[in-house]
This record gives sequence, C-alpha cells and structure tokens, in this order.
Amino acid sequence: MATDEAKRIAPNPTARELLALPPEQLERFPVEPTTGIPLPPRAQPGYYPGHSTLAQQEFWDEATRAVVLARVHDVPPLRFFTTAEAALMQAVLDRVLPQDDRDDDHKIPILPFIDERLDSGRIDGYRYEKMPADGEAYRLGLRAIDAIARHMHDKAFIELGPREQDEALKTIHDGQPPAAEEIWQRMPVKRFWAMLMQDAVHVYYAHPYAWDEVGFGGPAYPRGYMRQEHGEPEPWEVGERRYSWAAPPTALSVGDTSSGWAPPHPGEDQPAGGQGGTH
Repeated sequence: MATDEAKRIAPNPTARELLALPPEQLERFPVEPTTGIPLPPRAQPGYYPGHSTLAQQEFWDEATRAVVLARVHDVPPLRFFTTAEAALMQAVLDRVLPQDDRDDDHKIPILPFIDERLDSGRIDGYRYEKMPADGEAYRLGLRAIDAIARHMHDKAFIELGPREQDEALKTIHDGQPPAAEEIWQRMPVKRFWAMLMQDAVHVYYAHPYAWDEVGFGGPAYPRGYMRQEHGEPEPWEVGERRYSWAAPPTALSVGDTSSGWAPPHPGEDQPAGGQGGTH
C-alpha cells in the first residue's frame, strides 16, 4: 500500500469503515475465514481477552518492573536511521511482522528499539565472519530491498502494495534476490534475513502487549509459579477463548507450507489441544 493511501485510513477503523475502503486498502487486514470480511483491529488480539501482564507488576521486584514498564512508556527516539531509512524500515517491518490486527494505541514499537540497538552498538557478543557490522548490514540491506522492488515493480518499496512488497521480501527469504548483486557479495543474503527477523521477533515478544496476546504471565521472579503439573492455570491467569481468523487472501504466505503456514485459525468450536490457562 502506498504511504499516501495509508494516511487516508481512519485510526482504529470499525468493520463498517473497513468495508467502505477500496479493495487495495483492505489487503493488509486479517479476515473472518467463512465470510472473508476484514476483522477490525483490536486493543488486545490473541486468545486471552482480559489478560493483562502489567496488572501483575506489583508482584515484580523494582528492577524488573522498571525494565518492563520502560518498554511501554519510554520508547526511544530514532537516532541511527535517517528519515528515509526509517520510513523504509518501518514498511519492511509492517510486512515481516504485521500488526494490522492491533489498534493504533497498542501497536508494538519495533523500529525504535532496533534503532536503539544499532545506535548503541549492542550485539550478541559475536558477528559472523562474512557479515559487516550490524548497522552497516542494515543500511546495505535496505538499499538492496529498494533495489529489488524497483527491479521487480519499477517502484520504490514504500510505494508498493502489500502483495508486491511481500514478493520482493520473499526473494530475500528464499535466498534468491534478483537485484543488488553487489550488496549480496558483501554479505550473505540469508544472514541478513536472519538478523532482520531475529531483531523484529525479539523486540515484539519482549513487549508486555505481546505477552498479553499469547497469555504469558510475565516475569516469574520473585513470586514464581505454583501449579507446575497437569497444565493447570495459575490463579492470576485467564482461560483461552479462541476466535476464527485467516490471513488476508492476498498474503503471499497463504498456502505456502514451506513458510510454516497453517490453515485458518480455529474458533471456539474447534478447540486446540494443550495446557489450560495462559502459560
């Protein structure tokens, strides 16, 4: 979706407002599988409505509480990426880890925390021999993504619709980029993709909003867990309540079993096996 089109979508649209949008703007929203009707964004997606990790903060020690709350209230400013790089990076993140099921107030700020890591030079303590420094790798990778988009669709990446953006990114995922050969000679395409996905997933699932989504009870220290057998929920956990949803029909991953895609996610009439509660 082109950025100028995205700006015309109302914040937190209702189902009625979604249906009034032109088809090309609906491509990014998950749908109800049987009707194909787009599902409006939620404050809390996932199968654990009413679960709030932050509601348990009084049971954490002061240091743990400060770290977790900072992820919500102290989002760092962008310092590493240029304005143009940040816009491109955000567009990439919107495709590799979409948050269109979340309302605007509960989207997880992935880009600022990746930017903070790169600006501070923080790494995992190692770097692959054939990879440049992480910051340089990101700048090169973003240039390559834009080059691939222009090669495939004759447009900048941020000007493409979701399907075309997915097509460009999938060439990197598959290790077969059709453009920017000089960049991929400087770093392995698979290593760049792995770094991008690792950073995105790490930031997302370190955030308490994501913990609410998957029913994670939050830091166990110092309270700990009491019920460690038979999958029984803790007293502060909530029961699972499923709803049916499917990826947007134009999503490139639909039907692609190589990417780990599964059939539409079942609702309450098709319970999945597993432990009770939220852990």
